Amino acid sequence: MASIHPTAIVHMNAQIASDVSIGAYSVIGEYVQIGAGTNVGPHCVIEGITSIGERNQLFQFSSIGAAPQDKKYRGEPTRLEIGNDNTIREFCTINTGTQQDEGITRIGHHNWIMAYVHVAHDVQIGNHTVLANNATFAGHVHVGDWATVGGLTGVHQFVKIGAHAMVGFQAHVAQDVPPFITADGHPLKARAVNLTGLKRRGFSDARLQTIRYLYKLLYRSGYTLEQSLAEMMQYHLVAPIEAHEDIALMMQFLQSANRGIVR
Repeated sequence: MASIHPTAIVHMNAQIASDVSIGAYSVIGEYVQIGAGTNVGPHCVIEGITSIGERNQLFQFSSIGAAPQDKKYRGEPTRLEIGNDNTIREFCTINTGTQQDEGITRIGHHNWIMAYVHVAHDVQIGNHTVLANNATFAGHVHVGDWATVGGLTGVHQFVKIGAHAMVGFQAHVAQDVPPFITADGHPLKARAVNLTGLKRRGFSDARLQTIRYLYKLLYRSGYTLEQSLAEMMQYHLVAPIEAHEDIALMMQFLQSANRGIVR
């Protein structure tokens, strides 16, 4: 049976795997599902229509699945979905979605979410991200796989942060951050390719050279965004096969950028 502290309050209809641990004074709502191997620390509140996968670690004082901070929300049955192997540290707040979007806030797998992070309604977070202390994500933000977001950073609603990107400490992110780049400063500017992160993830020299060329097209050529995209399409025809997915990822991101990209 699950290890539930006597002071915890778990609704009789909540679906709790047999080896889940729930700490003192935590409250688990009626429509919550918690998968195998997950540990919920003391003084956590998990409510709403919330699904939490396997082997997650939730530290004390987090609020998970609360109603969105959106004045248009009228109690619709929206959801929060959290995957497997995530660490969610102290005082994090993660809200359910709204009907203005898909109605689901999603967090993928293997994410490292530090203390006081706020994940607002309809945010979509991928896998293997690092979200440092006090990072704040407004509604409808998308964060790609392996992205890193520095502490005390605020991300404007509807902004997209691309896969493998790194946003520096205390940034104000009001435009989309393309994949593979580092960005920081006030105002926020693109600085370089995230070479350290990419090397740690085993990117080959051919892939790194390709990504550096894509960065040059975007930020060092003097091209408009449309011209950069046209050059990328041409380069895709002659680039190393192992880098084709990287080029496609960059082009898809740029074509879907609704707020303009960080320059």
